[in-house]
Amino acid sequence: MIRVEEALEKILAAISPLGLEKVNILDALGRVIGEDVYAERAIPPKDNSAMDGYALRMGDTRGASADTPAMLEVVEEIPAGTIPEKRIGPGQAARIMTGAPVPEGADAVIRVEDTRKEDGQVAILVEAKHGQDIRLAGEDVQPGEKVISRGELIRPAEVGMLAALGRSFVSVNQRPLVAIVATGDELTDIDEAPSPWKIVNSNSFSLAALVLDCGAVPLQIGIARDRREDLIAKFRAAIRADLIVSSGGVSVGDYDLVKEVMKEEGNRMQFWRVAMKPGRPLAFGMLGKIPFIGLPGNPVSAMVSFEQFIRPAILKMMGHVNLFRQTVQARLGENISKKSGGILKSMVRANGLIILPEEATTVQAGGMVTVQLLDDSLDWTLEPDY
Repeated sequence: MIRVEEALEKILAAISPLGLEKVNILDALGRVIGEDVYAERAIPPKDNSAMDGYALRMGDTRGASADTPAMLEVVEEIPAGTIPEKRIGPGQAARIMTGAPVPEGADAVIRVEDTRKEDGQVAILVEAKHGQDIRLAGEDVQPGEKVISRGELIRPAEVGMLAALGRSFVSVNQRPLVAIVATGDELTDIDEAPSPWKIVNSNSFSLAALVLDCGAVPLQIGIARDRREDLIAKFRAAIRADLIVSSGGVSVGDYDLVKEVMKEEGNRMQFWRVAMKPGRPLAFGMLGKIPFIGLPGNPVSAMVSFEQFIRPAILKMMGHVNLFRQTVQARLGENISKKSGGILKSMVRANGLIILPEEATTVQAGGMVTVQLLDDSLDWTLEPDY
């Protein structure tokens, strides 16, 4: 039996990022970019207005106020997307919309709320400052600038930037295909008639959902019965995947055949027990050239083990650098002690896992513990009661 840290180290050492593929930028959301992205042009390409208002010469507004406005001739109207036709001279202004190019001669924009129309002219009610409400060419991105680096996560902001740069496709790390095999004569498919002697194969669906949550692609192989030939057939069907995951069959029972199959020629078993509860029966090895992780059959143990070992492996395959769930410190409201097993409903109600040292068996109320978050549902607005 090996420690959790050693098990994770062995698994990650056997995992490499997959190759690259080109995808539409919307399909790249949440994935790791596989190339450096450089700007071929400035953003914005020209000086443009940050406000609806009037483009003018700053000097023409000197001393302007609501009582003594500066009166300027309006020589042009410039909607967004049009090219100015006139140069702004002394005593002149152009009506301009947000995003429209600033005409030559103008060095400031006064927002429309600080103006008043009067007989074909515009009354400027405040003094302008040089460059006021003008977005300069290249203020966001300069030509040749590297704006996204290889290995970064594509978020909505990156998608917007790629669009602004005119990039409709981008290279990203491939999503791994993860084959899922459930083992055991006691299992029944989800659509089969219920039997008091059978257990619905929920693990295949929990694990498939966890794979999807990582951004990978699940491949449900089905149920392998407690017969050597059936298990081998299911593993052969799974060999086209990038990673193979099984649930059940890795304990010490007479019908726990996964370890036996791993001893076949061409397969390699590296370990099959981890100092973790729940989740002690955990196998790792290679089925031919494909990494294989065998999880316990208990639904809670399988999900907890997935979080600790399979999720980081999948994320590494996808090129991620941050492989682990966020952890926080929490103060216990009641005594807790380690217990064997677990029920699936506990995972339904949980949004985090308390991580205790291997040697700890109990923690008293008021003690601080590390919590591994399982999602983003924690309400951070709640005031602590301590």
